[in-house]
Amino acid sequence: MKEKIMSDDAEPRQLAPAHFDADEGPAATVAAADAPRDEIPFVPPSAADLQAVFDVPVKVQAVLGRSRMDIGALMRLKTGDVVELDRRVGEPADIFVNNRLIARGEVVLIDNALGVTVTEIVRQDR
Repeated sequence: MKEKIMSDDAEPRQLAPAHFDADEGPAATVAAADAPRDEIPFVPPSAADLQAVFDVPVKVQAVLGRSRMDIGALMRLKTGDVVELDRRVGEPADIFVNNRLIARGEVVLIDNALGVTVTEIVRQDR
């Protein structure tokens, strides 16, 4: 019995996403995967396509401002001390999702709880 050995020189094959109607079947998928990439139309994901990730938890942070201090000053902090931040009153807070800046907003008070009203969506180029 001969074993097939994969070489490191093998060129990887790029698979293209394929969508087909119920009456087309998987043969259409094979044809779409073999077609050149520029001929395959982009189909944006729908809400149903993203349903699987709706329950994935993410960390959301609203950052009012930042401050730098040496460890000695940090150790001397006590109740009632004020830590000066790098922002002024009325400046927007940064909203981070999983440590990535995604928006800015205005700090609001709702029933004795702080919240942030989104005022700007931040687009980051990758």
